[in-house]
Amino acid sequence: MQILVTGAAGFIGSTLALRLLARGDRVVGLDNLNDYYDVSLKQARLERLRAHPGFAFEKADIVEREEMARLFASKRFDAVMHLAAQAGVRYSIENPATYVDANLVGFANVIEGARRSNVGHFVFASSSSVYGANARLPFAEDDNIDHPVSLYAATKKANELIAHSYAHLYRLPCTGLRFFTVYGPWGRPDMALFKFTRGILAGEAIPVFNRGEMVRDFTYVDDIVEGVIRVIDRPAQADPDWSALAPRPSSSNAPYRIYNIGNSQPVKLMRYIEVLEQCLGKMAKLDLLPLQAGDVPETIADVSRLEAAVGFRPGTPVETGIARFVEWYRSYYRV
Repeated sequence: MQILVTGAAGFIGSTLALRLLARGDRVVGLDNLNDYYDVSLKQARLERLRAHPGFAFEKADIVEREEMARLFASKRFDAVMHLAAQAGVRYSIENPATYVDANLVGFANVIEGARRSNVGHFVFASSSSVYGANARLPFAEDDNIDHPVSLYAATKKANELIAHSYAHLYRLPCTGLRFFTVYGPWGRPDMALFKFTRGILAGEAIPVFNRGEMVRDFTYVDDIVEGVIRVIDRPAQADPDWSALAPRPSSSNAPYRIYNIGNSQPVKLMRYIEVLEQCLGKMAKLDLLPLQAGDVPETIADVSRLEAAVGFRPGTPVETGIARFVEWYRSYYRV
């Protein structure tokens, strides 16, 4: 297959592209290489991909409608994995326009390109953040998500709604994947594990929000990628059991599906830090802070629908995942 991966210089995008190339797919990787964080890290991820003859890179911005139209007019894709987005809950509080541009305008440009070029399957990254103020655990795809607590979450919910409209109007198979707290090698510097590692090694206090009373469904990046690939290979279909009188948000009479991808083994934040301390061989200094605006105290994924659909559920324990991250971090930064 020829697959377009947007956000290919990113954490998940580069890891996914490597796996697709390894199994023999041709990958067109798109990224604008913006400076939200260290561009040299993005370049290093790309260098790993450029070593494969099946990889082609397109430096472009999904916000630019004409650029996206040109790309889809010039190339044919069997599937699109749309990962390019402005990430981060906290950044959205200070920079809302960036999220409107990348996550709404950009999303619309990419899905429109997929529709016009008859892409076989449009898969996109949603987020566990969409569950917002919902306190019912574990989070399931059919739960109410009408109360987002950050603009980032609101844009991800909007993506799901836009995708459904395209599935309904144009019969474009669309699948949204709600990722739960992804971590691992080649991660983003703005993520907690990256910040904690850098702070502990520097002997600085690390910010611990909600005074450590947080629970997260930490999901190792290789598990995310395995789930994504299995979903790509199974284009969404209309649900024959879907009823307009009792509609389920996770499926439709259109070719549309929503799945959680999470480890479904919630871990307390303080345990996460404890494992990191053990891997680094150094104790952390903690700066205990109140819950930050936009955060939710606890996330747990119900992945039964994913398992039933593609025969996979994530399972890498944090002890394994954090150890692999630390090994990569020490090697990459030579510390």
